Amino acid sequence: MASTSRGRAQDRAEVAGGQDHEVRYEAKKEGVSKETVKKAVKSAGNSRKKVEADIGRH
Repeated sequence: MASTSRGRAQDRAEVAGGQDHEVRYEAKKEGVSKETVKKAVKSAGNSRKKVEADIGRH
C-alpha cells in the first residue's frame, strides 16, 4: 500500500466522499457529475468498486 508524505497508509480502494479532489477524480473517470459520485458514496459506501457499480446502474 502506498503512503502519503506524512507516512500514513493510503487506500486507493476507497473513495473519500468528503475529499473534493477524490470526488472530482472519480466523476471525471466515470463521466458523471460530482453530485452523482457523492450520492453513490452515500448509498453504496466508500468502496471504489461499489461506487463504480452504483454509478453504472444509473
